This record gives sequence, C-alpha cells and structure tokens, in this order.
Amino acid sequence: MPESTEVDVVVIGLGPGGEHVAASLAKAGLSVVGVDRRLVGGECPYYGCVPSKMMIRAADALQEARRVSSLGGSAEVTPDWTPVADRIRDEATDDWDDIVAVERLERAGAEFVRGTGRLAGPGRVQVETADGVRDFVVRRGVVLNTGTEPAVPPIDGLAATPYWTNRDVVQVRDLPASLVVIGGGAIGCELAQAFARFGVDVTVVEGAERILGPEEPEASAVVAEALEAEGIGVRAGVGVTGVAHDGSAFTVGLADGTSIGAEALLVAAGRRNNLGDIGLDTVGLDPSARVLDTDERARVTDGVWAIGDITGKGAFTHMSMYQANVVIRDLTGEDGPWADYRAVARATFTDPEVGSVGMTEQQARDAGLNVGVGLAKLPDSSRGWLHKVGNHGLIKVVADLDRGVLVGATAVGPSGGEIIGMLVTAVHAEVPLATLKGMHFAYPTFHRAIEIALGDLG
Repeated sequence: MPESTEVDVVVIGLGPGGEHVAASLAKAGLSVVGVDRRLVGGECPYYGCVPSKMMIRAADALQEARRVSSLGGSAEVTPDWTPVADRIRDEATDDWDDIVAVERLERAGAEFVRGTGRLAGPGRVQVETADGVRDFVVRRGVVLNTGTEPAVPPIDGLAATPYWTNRDVVQVRDLPASLVVIGGGAIGCELAQAFARFGVDVTVVEGAERILGPEEPEASAVVAEALEAEGIGVRAGVGVTGVAHDGSAFTVGLADGTSIGAEALLVAAGRRNNLGDIGLDTVGLDPSARVLDTDERARVTDGVWAIGDITGKGAFTHMSMYQANVVIRDLTGEDGPWADYRAVARATFTDPEVGSVGMTEQQARDAGLNVGVGLAKLPDSSRGWLHKVGNHGLIKVVADLDRGVLVGATAVGPSGGEIIGMLVTAVHAEVPLATLKGMHFAYPTFHRAIEIALGDLG
C-alpha cells in the first residue's frame, strides 16, 4: 500500500465546476487536492464551448456580411479559416496547454495531481499517476466531477475510419470540401452551420424524427428551415447503417438505402458519462449507474458530492458552476441556498439561436398540468420586421394555468439566448402571469414579442 496523505477534500475531475470547487475551498483554508488526467479546465475551454463559439462568431460575421445586399449596399465575402484556427490555438487553448490553469489552481492553495482518481472506500481516494499510485485519506469529503467523453455509436465500419469528434474538429487547420455530421443535436447543428458558412458542403444526419430533439418542435422546425436555406442538407428520421473510408473520402450508408459521400465525418452523437471506473462500488453506489442522483446539497452519499454532467441535471458549464457553488456552501458550513432545478436554461448557438428554460409543452402535459401555450412569430413582430433578413424565430411560453405561472419557455431568433433571460427569471421566481402581462416591454425589441406570446395564452 502506498503511504497515505490526509487532506480535507479531494476533487476528482477539474472541469469548470471542479476547478471552481477546488480553488474556492482552498482559498477558504481547507487542504484540497484536485485530480485530473486531462487538461485542467475540462472540455469547455479546450474542446467545447469556447473554441466552438469562436468558430460560430466568425461564421456569423461572414453571414451578416452576405446580408448587406438585402439591407444597404453590397459586400464581397471571402472566407478564411486561418484566423479562426489561430485564435482557437493562441487565445482559447494556449495550444491545448493547461499550465495557466494549473498555476491558477496552485496559487489558490490547492495541490494538483495529474492522474486517474478513483474512490477506494469511504473517505479514501487513490490516484494513478505516471510515477505510481498516491493514496489520500479524506477528512471532509470527495467531490466528483468526472464529466463526459464523446459518445461514438456502434456503427458498422466507423471505428476503423479517421472520423472526428468535437475534440478533433476544434483543432482543424484546413477545412474539408465536404462534411457529414452524424447527430443533429446542439453541437452537430452549431458546427454544421459554422462550417457551411466557410464554404464547406455539409449534410446533417439525425436518426430521430427531427433535429434538436430536446427543444420544442416549433424550434426544431425553424432551425431546420434556416439550415436548409443556407444549403445545408438535413436528413432527419433516418439512421446510419455503415461508414467506410477509402483513404481520401467517407461513404456514409443510410437506413433508407441511400448513401452520402464526404471528405470528412464529424460524429456529434451525444456524450457518455465517465462513471464506469471511478470506484462507485467502494462507497455503496451502483458501478453501472448512468448518472448520480444528488440531493439539494449535491450530495450522493455520506462524504461524496457530485456536480456537472454526471448528475444528469443538464450538460452545461453553467450547471456545473451552479452546482459547484452549492457544494462550496455545504462544505464551508453556509446555510444555502440549495439546488433548484425548476428553471434550468440552455442556449443553442445556431443562427437563429435557441434559448429555452424549464418544461416543454409535452413535458408539462406529461406532468399532468393544466397547460396553456402562447406563441408569437418573430418575423411578425415590430423588431422582426425591421430586422428583415435573418429574422427567423418565435417565442413560445408554457403555463400552468391552475397556478397562473410559466413553467417553460423558448425563444428562437437573433439573440435567442439573451431573450430567454427574462423568461428564466419568470419561471424561477414563479412570477404571476398577471404581473408579466402588466409589464412594460421596450419598443422595438425582440423581447417585446414575449408580450404577444403572453397575450396568446388567453
């Protein structure tokens, strides 16, 4: 047995939430060890949110330039991927080097151990490092933030091909002429549109009946129409039966008997939680669990907390950070507030953007609520009419009419992820419908269409 080291807290997994927990607890005077086998900071800054949004920002700028002729003159657009690739390498990821993040963590007072951390019984953690195994005895608790890996479906032939996941696509220096995206979720749709705006011939393949499955059907339809208007192929409701690569190009076989050829293939078919080999059984938890059930304090069992994707509360950086603050309060003896998941918000950064919060209409009906639905089409609003080209969108609100409050909402359109902010507050604070309907809504703004949607509730 390796010699044991006593500490207050061990954090396994240093994505945004885990890094925040480790640094904050260390600053509060606790002895903290942070463990990660990959880059400190996690998926978001190196392979997810940050680099992908840099791509999207550049692609949106190109598209706005192309819209000039419909609004006020003419513009010639010549896409160039090099500034995007350089910005991702130099500004976002430091060439995929986490030394800045490691030093930041250590300045906060935490110890960083690069390796694979596992629970080894109540109050014990073992870390397999390049130099051997380290053993920690934990006085206060262990925080699990082990995150996810790209899910790769068991498609015939896929494993033998040089396909991309999100971790590969953000490191691309030279764009392919054509691309097939397997998966029509948020990541697949965002990246498909970004690459298409740089001149890549893109097709999205989604096995479900529509893209953006977790969103309202109306939102999916608006985004699909916008993608197709830009020349992106959207093949929804058809599965992939096989993938082949001949050394220079992919052939993707579909369940309807057709196939698609492309120079590159991006697999964006969701994420897989990293729970399979972290020693859950040593603390009485199910080692085959797909998610970890947490209480309002983010506790899984005595002495173990969990945050982030592995809790199943939403695979978003903002959720991990929210849960991190709950854990910090619990471990430092503060009295709440504790976790509340009624108004979980998310944004998909397609153009139009999709912002949503709370329940969809179907979820509300499945919950047995007395449901009211209000809808407003953004192009019919004053701001939508003024905006003209690129004004695809809508506002949809879902109400519990018995309680007279909103339980969910969706905003699709330019800045949809910003418009949703007001509706997040309404759902979270359970603002009465009468209060919302009696508000002032600034003219002419996109969010003014919320008033129209509220009026449509009756």
